[in-house]
Amino acid sequence: MSDTMVVDVSQDWATACDVQQRFMHQAVPASLDIAYAARCRQLRALGGDCHDFLPLAHDSMAFAIGDASGKSLPAALMIANVQSSLRTAAFFVGGQPAALLGTVNRQLHESSLADQFATLFFGVFDLATRTLRYANAGHNPPLIIRPDAPSVVLETTGLPLGLFPDSTYQEGTHRLHSGDVLIAYTDGLIEAVNQTGEEWGLHGLRRAALGSHAKGASELLDAIFASLDEFSQGRLADDATAVVLFLR
Repeated sequence: MSDTMVVDVSQDWATACDVQQRFMHQAVPASLDIAYAARCRQLRALGGDCHDFLPLAHDSMAFAIGDASGKSLPAALMIANVQSSLRTAAFFVGGQPAALLGTVNRQLHESSLADQFATLFFGVFDLATRTLRYANAGHNPPLIIRPDAPSVVLETTGLPLGLFPDSTYQEGTHRLHSGDVLIAYTDGLIEAVNQTGEEWGLHGLRRAALGSHAKGASELLDAIFASLDEFSQGRLADDATAVVLFLR
C-alpha cells in the first residue's frame, strides 16, 4: 500500500507570498545625504517585480529594480532567483555594476527555463562624490528630475538577463546634485491606462514628480502613486514598482 501525501497548497502559497514581501522589506541604514524609498504594487498575491537597497563598503549604497517575464508564480520564482543572485554577486562585485550584471546573467541563464528572462537596473551611489555608477539589463531607463533644469534619462542599457550566457554590459556614470530626484520604475507603472485607454506614460510620471512639493523620498513616492491612481482609477494590467532617491 502506498502512502498518500496531503499538500496544503493554500498554506504554501501564503508562505511564498510572505517570503516575497520580506525580501523587499529589508532594513537599510539611514543616510544624511540621501533619502530613498520604494514601493511595489502587485497585481496578484505573487508578483514579478522587485526592488532592493544594499549598503556597500567605501561609503556607497547600491539599489536595484527588476521585472521578470510572465505573471504570477513563474514570474515570482524568476524574480526571487534574480534577487538571490544579485545579493550574492554584490558581496564580490557590488561596486562594479557592469560586472555584477554579467555575473547575475550567467547564473540566471544556467538556472532558468529557456523562455524566461528578467530586466534589471543596478546603480551604485557614492555618497562622498555624489556620483552614480550604473548598468542596465534591458530595463526602463530611470529619470533624474531637477527643479530648474530639464530631466535626464539614463539611457545606457544591455540585453535582459538570462537570454544568453555571454551577454556583456556597459557602465554609465552621472553626477547628482542637491535637490535631484532619481526615479526608477517598471513598465507596469507607466503603462497604466485611464478609462479612454490613454497611457499614463513617462509624461505622467514626470508631471507627478515635478508637481509634488514633497520634501522626502517617501512623500514623493506617495505623490506619484496618488497621481497614478487618480489617472488610472485602479486600471493596472501589470505589477507597478517605483524606486525614489532624493538628494538633500
